[in-house]
Amino acid sequence: MSVVSEVILKADDELRYPSSGELKNIKDFLQTGEQRMRIAATLAENEKKIVQQASKQLWQKRPDFIAPGGNAYGEKQRALCLRDYGWYLRLITYGLLAGDIGPIEKIGLIGVREMYNSLGVPVPGMVESIRCLKQASLDLLSAEDAAEAEPYFDYIIQGMS
Repeated sequence: MSVVSEVILKADDELRYPSSGELKNIKDFLQTGEQRMRIAATLAENEKKIVQQASKQLWQKRPDFIAPGGNAYGEKQRALCLRDYGWYLRLITYGLLAGDIGPIEKIGLIGVREMYNSLGVPVPGMVESIRCLKQASLDLLSAEDAAEAEPYFDYIIQGMS
């Protein structure tokens, strides 16, 4: 839920007008909207490049993942890993557009550790893969935009750790 929706719903629940602090939060949210949209567009437009770069980084760091017996061994398993990369990148864009981690938490992190454990996917490997995805993504952004996007990646990394 966006900052604007949250403020309105909270004020309405309490039968009051938004406070000056809440209005400032809305103002800040709106002022950063263009930047957040630009970052989300850059990530979406470069998804394939980001996923390729991130997977290349991961396979170099962890060749055991793509070796026989590894979780990403074989075309099918590797394709599933790359699909997950795209999915997490999309979650990052949702958080950026909302200006909040709420969509990431609600859509992507609730139960993620349990899911990967039940599938036999090592969670530390997924954490490392998100770090690679973060690096590949931030490399495409200006320093200012990278600083805005970085906490969303870190939230996923922390949620999985």
